[in-house]
Amino acid sequence: MSLPREPLSAAAIWAWPIALGVLTSIGLVAALFSDGGLGDQVAGVCLWGPTLVGVWFGWLRRPPATATK
Repeated sequence: MSLPREPLSAAAIWAWPIALGVLTSIGLVAALFSDGGLGDQVAGVCLWGPTLVGVWFGWLRRPPATATK
């Protein structure tokens, strides 16, 4: 049996979603306004981050084991 956990602070809950949103926004703006070179590389790196997080949590991560009686 596990002990009850303390509630998380707002910063702990919202830190990763905000970081992924900022990263996505930077990637989309860089892709929109760049014409080759460094801008395309920045866009690619910034947009791969949220994509990899989505793949990890959507397909690759195993669901937590449930207790059976």
